[in-house]
Amino acid sequence: MKALWLGLVLCLGAGVGAAQEVAAVAQGALLRGLDKINGSAQDLDLANGQSGVFGSLDVVLGECRYPVGDPAGDAFAYLTISEQGSGAVIFSGWMLASSPALNALEHPRYDIWVLRCKT
Repeated sequence: MKALWLGLVLCLGAGVGAAQEVAAVAQGALLRGLDKINGSAQDLDLANGQSGVFGSLDVVLGECRYPVGDPAGDAFAYLTISEQGSGAVIFSGWMLASSPALNALEHPRYDIWVLRCKT
C-alpha cells in the first residue's frame, strides 16, 4: 500500500511540473480578423503594447508569449478589444492560438484570433 501511495504521489508530482511550461515573451503577434458579414479577412501585425484597427474595433496587444525552446509552438496573447466611438471594452484576456474558442471574442459581426507570436 505504501509503495502504491508513493507511486501515485510521484506520478502526480511529475504531472504538475509537466503542465507548467516556461514561456518567453515575443516582440509581438500576428492576429487575424474576420468580418462575418462580408466574409473579408485581414491580418493585424502588432508589436507588444501597440494598437490596431479592424472594422469598428480597436485591438490592443498587451503581449504575446510562446513556449521556451519552441518559437513555432502554441502562442498566447493578451488582447484588449473595444468598440470605436463608445470605447466600451468587449474583450479583455488571453487568447490561445491552438484553441481560439476557449476564450473567444463574442461579437455579432467580427471575429479575431491569434495566429502566432513574432520572434
